[in-house]
Amino acid sequence: MKLLILQHERVEHAGSFRDYLTEDGHTWDTVHLNEGESLPSLDGYDGLWVLGGPMDVWQEDKHPWLVDEKKFIQQAVEERGMPYLGLCLGHQLLAEALGGTVGPSDTPEIGVLDVQLTEVGASGVLLDGVPEKFPCLQWHSAEIKTMPAGAACLATSPACAVQAMGWGPRAYSLQFHLEIESDTVTNWKEIPAYKTALIEALGDNGAAQLDNDCAAHMSLFGDLSERVYINWLQTSAQT
Repeated sequence: MKLLILQHERVEHAGSFRDYLTEDGHTWDTVHLNEGESLPSLDGYDGLWVLGGPMDVWQEDKHPWLVDEKKFIQQAVEERGMPYLGLCLGHQLLAEALGGTVGPSDTPEIGVLDVQLTEVGASGVLLDGVPEKFPCLQWHSAEIKTMPAGAACLATSPACAVQAMGWGPRAYSLQFHLEIESDTVTNWKEIPAYKTALIEALGDNGAAQLDNDCAAHMSLFGDLSERVYINWLQTSAQT
């Protein structure tokens, strides 16, 4: 496959998913929207991945490119039926692009926290082989408030109703992160908005605590991310 990846921060990349893509011989082009790079034509791409970022989906005045990005996602997913994977911000953008709504979290989630599969998620393809309850990295202060028509909630948590979402046979998104690498927390804590949220949630030593918590789960994160990656490839072949 040849993927197009939309990125919103240099250090918030596809993480461990890059290793799986490389091992399987897939290729990808990355567009750094926050740096002013332009959206290309979708022609020639077999799937669209949209990653996380510190901006919020409603900050179109501050980040005008969000307007075109949402239209681009809608065109890819709804009009072309392209396979899609959204992570964090990319999860929220999928919801808005298809007619759902996103707003500030009632309770921001920062830390290694548990997510629970729904009945739909447990019986579907994307999260097949994933435990009914599992820990993951959360680092968000916004959430999907209403899903778009036709969407299904695949995973949930007490503080965030829509942790994973599916729309149609080939569009999927996750609010949480499994693609963690050894330097993820170190890199992300330097993003001002993330650093502020981290301190507010976990205190001045929050970065060290979060880094330790991620390190303790790194093997599991690797297993889960590989499983989700394999499952996503299976969904991309669905019609």
